[in-house]
Formats: sequence, C-alpha cells, structure tokens
Amino acid sequence: MEEHKRVVIVGGGFGGLAAAKALAGSTADVVLIDRSNHHLFQPLLYQVATAALSPADIAAATRSLFGKSSNVTVVMDEVTGVDTARKRVNAAQSGAIPYDYLILATGADYSFFGHDEWADHAPVLKTLDDALRIRARLLAAFEEAERSDEDEEIQRLLTFVVVGAGPTGVEMAGAIAELARTALAGAFRRVTSQQVRILLVEAGKTVLSAFRPEQSSQALHALRTLGVQVLLDQAVERIDESGIVIGGKRIASANVIWCAGTQARPAGAWLHAETARNKAVLVAPDCSIPGHPDVFAIGDVASHRTADGTVLPGLAPVAKQQGRYVAKLILARLAGRSAPAAFHYRNWGTMAVIGRSRAVADFGWLRLGGHMAWLTWSLVHLLLLVDHRSRLSVHLNWTWAWFTNRRAARLLTHWPGQPPRRIGGKPGSSRHNDTQHSRI
Repeated sequence: MEEHKRVVIVGGGFGGLAAAKALAGSTADVVLIDRSNHHLFQPLLYQVATAALSPADIAAATRSLFGKSSNVTVVMDEVTGVDTARKRVNAAQSGAIPYDYLILATGADYSFFGHDEWADHAPVLKTLDDALRIRARLLAAFEEAERSDEDEEIQRLLTFVVVGAGPTGVEMAGAIAELARTALAGAFRRVTSQQVRILLVEAGKTVLSAFRPEQSSQALHALRTLGVQVLLDQAVERIDESGIVIGGKRIASANVIWCAGTQARPAGAWLHAETARNKAVLVAPDCSIPGHPDVFAIGDVASHRTADGTVLPGLAPVAKQQGRYVAKLILARLAGRSAPAAFHYRNWGTMAVIGRSRAVADFGWLRLGGHMAWLTWSLVHLLLLVDHRSRLSVHLNWTWAWFTNRRAARLLTHWPGQPPRRIGGKPGSSRHNDTQHSRI
C-alpha cells in the first residue's frame, strides 16, 4: 500500500470541494488551493446581487469545513501554471507545490465572444465581489432616479438589461423584477415600479434552451407576467458606457449585466492539452488528461464526452459527482485495488427559478412548473448548502421575504465607481479597495 502520497486540488468550488471531502481522513496528503478563502454556493449568487441574501448566507470559510480533517491543508493562493514533467503546481505566493496526483477544478469565466472591451460596462456574476458590485449598481440606480428631475435620465437609470437567457440570466431578470417591486413599494416617493424597464436579451430563439420546449414556454410566460421584456433572436452589437446596441437600435441603460457564454479557465494552456471550443480540457472517460494519468480535470474546466457522444453540461452536480469519482479512483490506486469503471454521470434533473413562486424543474421522469417547482427548487437548494448555519439563515430570509415581500440586504455602503472612505483618513481622502464590499 502506498502511503502519504500528495494530492493537490486546484479550485475550491463544487468539484474541488467534493474531491477534498472524499479524500479527507485517508492516507493521502491533500492540499486544496483556491484564490479565495471560502466556498461559494454559486446557484444563489444572483440573490446576493439582487439584495435577497447577504454574502455570508451562501459562502462558508473553506478551512472551517476541514477543521477535523488533519490530512487536508487549505492554501489561499492563485495557481499560475503546472509543470507536469516535474509534477509541480506553480502558485503566485507559495511557489512550486509538488504533487503525486493533481485534480484541476478551476471552473469557468464568462466569455464576451471576442469583445472583451464590453467587460468594462457589463459586469458578470461569478464571485461575491461581482454580486456586491451589481447590487450596489442596482440600488444606486434607484437612489439616483429618486433625486433626478430629467425624464430621460430617469428612464436610463431604471432600464435594466440582462444579456443571456440561460438559467442565470432568467433568474437574474426575474429577481430584478421582484426587487423593483419590493424596493419601490412605499420606499421611494418620486419613482414607481411602473417606470422600471427590464429587458432580457437572447441571441437564440428561446429562453432556457437546455430545457424542454414546454418548460421554456412556461418560463417565457412567467417572465412576461413579471413585466420582463424578452428579446429573442437578438444578438448584441455593442455595449458601452451609455447602454447597449441590439439590432441596430441603441437602448440607454445604466445597468447592463452579462449572463451569456462562458469559457474554461486556462488549465488547458498550463498542460498544453487539447481543448474544446470553450477552452475546456478534453478528458478521458476516467476524467484524466490523455498522456497524464495522474492529472485529472473536473467540472467546468473539463470537456467530458459520454458514451453516446454528448458533452456533459457545466452544472454543479456534474462537478460534484466527478470530484467524488476521481477521489475514489485515487484511493483505489493508493490501496492497490483495481480502478473503478469509467465515470458515469447520474442526471438528477435541472431547475431554474423565475421570481417569487415561479420555477421550472425537469427530472426526466417528472416535470414541474409554477409553485410546486418553486417549492422543490427551494428545498433542493437548501439541502445543497454546505453548512447548517447557511441553511437556517437562507430559510429565515426566504420565509421573511415571503410574508413581508421585502428584501433583507438592501444596504448601499458607498457609491458605485467611488472608493470607500478610509477609516481615520483625512477628510475627502480615499483609497480604492474593492474587497471592502465583502465586509457587508
């Protein structure tokens, strides 16, 4: 039996965390490296962005999850490359970290399809900082509109454009519609919810294209019921400081939010491995990198083709199942046992929520819509949160919001685009520090 082999896991998302948990308590020396010190429950990130939840409700300190696992070491650092010849991971602060087995679970970033300049004007939703920036911009738009006397400026401020009608875009558009109703109801004196315009822009022909046609139709109807204007088969031509151009028509907006395509983080470049169009690494049936049996890629950074030729989607359940599978494979090798059969994804279904009491769920054998789908979605997401404190907090926030129709996290600590005030500094002095947002 081999003992004290080092397993390095890069990325503390769903896949990396699942692998680390499965290896906890084993004879392996596990090193989990992540750029942040917390595990983020990304499916609810849009609720932080729309003031329904606070950051601590959907994030847990990674170290606290492994406090009782003496063989797991958590390192907060950024990986910059992999040296497969020397079997080392290169990190910005820690330098070279040797490994016997390497699991890459680095996830994905949003892609602007060759228009990276749009990123300066259309925030994405991947991290807590992203969510808090969006939240500040949304809340500030209402505040600015309240004190403005110009009709055109008020219209610009209260026009919200979401690009991309996948689950994130649909959920974001629905949540902004709910925020407009709750934030403006009785709280502002000069602007009303009738002045709010929410557009969901999709280059394809339907919303939630991964779902069945009848469920896409249900989602489309629910969005329109909420007052969301859905623009299908419309490609974005330009995004700048003034708004967005779609189909040759300019739409003035102070808030354009990008929820469209994604691309894998650069693990493929680190390994000089073959990648798919979205830069995800092509992996073998056991999630290993061809030519590197001791290196694995899981989750959004991997392009895993099943026996029938389909590529697994970039979903949290896929990453979690792959993480557990790779851990099981490594443990089998350490124990000298035969390796498990090729990875097989068990699809438990997909869900998307569209505002209060509206959702769609597809479990293959059962398809739900409306209130029942929303209740199912709520229960599943509560169970998937990593700790009991988060489950209790989210449950209480959702219950309070249901009965009061209010948002619990409508705090604006400083104006978007302006740096936060320095504590103890001279009057008027400031220092830019985006991490200040994370203290809310």
